[in-house]
Amino acid sequence: MNAAAITPARPAAFSKAGALALVGGGFLLFLAMLWLIGSGAELGGSGNRGEGHAAANGLNGYSGLVRLVEAQGYAVERSRSRAGLATNGLLVLAPPHAADADAVADILTSRVYQGPTLLIVPKWQASAPGQNMSPEARGAFKRGWVTLEGTLPARWAEDLPAPYTFTHTPYPKDAVEVAQGAISAPLVPAPPQSRWRGMGRAGKLPTPAMTFAVRDPGQAQQPLITDPDGRVLAFSVTPQQGGKADPDAYPVIVLAEPDLANNYGLADPARAAAAIALVDALTDDGEIEEVTFDMTMNGFGASENLLTLAFRPPFLAATLSLLAALLIVGWRAFLRFGPAAAPAGPDIAFGKRQLITNGAGLILRARRFGLLGRPYAALAARRIADRLGLARAEAAAIDSALARRLPQEEPFTARAARLEAARTPADLVAAARNLDDLATRLTERPR
Repeated sequence: MNAAAITPARPAAFSKAGALALVGGGFLLFLAMLWLIGSGAELGGSGNRGEGHAAANGLNGYSGLVRLVEAQGYAVERSRSRAGLATNGLLVLAPPHAADADAVADILTSRVYQGPTLLIVPKWQASAPGQNMSPEARGAFKRGWVTLEGTLPARWAEDLPAPYTFTHTPYPKDAVEVAQGAISAPLVPAPPQSRWRGMGRAGKLPTPAMTFAVRDPGQAQQPLITDPDGRVLAFSVTPQQGGKADPDAYPVIVLAEPDLANNYGLADPARAAAAIALVDALTDDGEIEEVTFDMTMNGFGASENLLTLAFRPPFLAATLSLLAALLIVGWRAFLRFGPAAAPAGPDIAFGKRQLITNGAGLILRARRFGLLGRPYAALAARRIADRLGLARAEAAAIDSALARRLPQEEPFTARAARLEAARTPADLVAAARNLDDLATRLTERPR
């Protein structure tokens, strides 16, 4: 046997603990990436860029309304998916000025028998702090704060279908100048703040600039909040069937004056109470427990993809099972291999052993044990003849020489005949050992 020298390989660059930490950390980061892609989370910022939506912290935003509704015990969700529009709970819509009237109409009509809706119409033109502001003024602004540049009615309200259509109108007509403070010049008295009343409450709006709804007289629109002159700031719409209110239809409340619900308006307790009263009216005083604030109409929609579905029931169970299987496979692969070893040369003996093993396995599988006796007897005859000093491995010559050398031993021919006649593995092994014992005794020195 040519034993091959085995030399240890170089020490590993990382210890077992270090390799496990690298693999585990990379796996966790990969899972985090999958989750972020699947959930549609934003990595580019908070979205506070002057828009009026449920995540905006500016005066025209509705993050305060989200927190206020949540504090009332409602289950609140900010939805960035179109699937959130199909909620059976209260849906709060706050479309921007550039919204598509058809898109708003599709949502309102699709929810007639699905759930109540609160439609907040935009009013303010807002932007982030400009570069022309002094450093002191810019330093006072917090993240997400905006500057109000004036009011602008929502033109898409006129294009809504019946019974939701109305005309969004500013008051006074020069409301842009009122909002910017141009009317409050020293020689011109500042207009008084607009007042409101409704839902069992009353108060003042934060600025003289106001927007209201001019309703269609032929539509089923019920005023809820007005100013002292009868201008409608909020009204409810109940779809009709056959000229009568449909009892199975869910109501819609349109808030034409958003200062009753945005961050600017919620600074006043009376206006905050009115906003909650509108929510309670749509949820039947808490009978509906879920409130969804839609953000897809403000440009925060996330499209559905396979990763999104993989992290939602019922596919979440399969995803977790697959991840567990990957962890088990990785752990087994990590523990399977011991220290690396590099052979110094070819292992010839291993090839011989493998050849013998394969041949023995073939005979064992074919169960042709009778074929082993005669070849092994011939091999034993050559070995014994060599030890007796004979030129040829003939059975008669071996018996004659063996009788002279070891007269008390059984003749070779009898042993070989017993081996050739064997048919079971046990008989073959016993007969082969008998021949091997004879060859061993011929190598022993006489005592």
